[in-house]
Amino acid sequence: MKSTQPYQPLLLRILHGLTGLFLVAAILTAFWTYDTYDGRWGRIPLPTYQEIEGIHGTFGLYTLLIFPAFVVYAFHRGQRRLVQTDSLASLTQVGQPAWWYTLNRVTNTFALLALTFALFTGKMMDETWLPKGELNHAWYYAHLIGWVVMVAAIALHLLMNAKVGGAPLLLSMLSWKFRANDSPKLWMTHISAWWSTVQQGGWSTWFQSPRLLLVLELLILLSIVAAWITPLFKS
Repeated sequence: MKSTQPYQPLLLRILHGLTGLFLVAAILTAFWTYDTYDGRWGRIPLPTYQEIEGIHGTFGLYTLLIFPAFVVYAFHRGQRRLVQTDSLASLTQVGQPAWWYTLNRVTNTFALLALTFALFTGKMMDETWLPKGELNHAWYYAHLIGWVVMVAAIALHLLMNAKVGGAPLLLSMLSWKFRANDSPKLWMTHISAWWSTVQQGGWSTWFQSPRLLLVLELLILLSIVAAWITPLFKS
């Protein structure tokens, strides 16, 4: 375990924190919704609360709204934390530090994909299905699977980050301290500089990410767009 706490960029902590907060709330209310309206695969004695599905949907919507910004940050400023082109080779070094760091990157990437699937399947559902007792829709089953996968992804994400960075890494995501050059007061300056670069053709650097990461990023962002558009055409 490292003796000093690593520093995490403030914007990463904000986006990660908001996404995580809304996601955990959505996961908990999702189980309460299942417990209230379904319970075929086991339940616990939670109070029956008919409005819980709407609350779950609200937290899911908040997650969906903040998630695109987190995805863009993760695949650009934070791409070294995600799966790399040499990850497959690194996974052959079982038990070595490179193996653990690669597993950490794989689980981070898996968590993003799992959340994409959970959000997409949730948007494909109709809020009237469960209150009417319609429990056999394919999208409902897919969303249940997404819930299970998302819980597993979060567990792996936490376990692997604890393994490679210990408590200092986990606690660094909860710290409110930030460096002078990371101050929110400078964000508008950074945005202006970025926009100036874009106007001068700097947007082309967007496509200079490793092909694997570019494909994954486009897949996730297009899935988010589809999650908004597809329900508009449902009968």
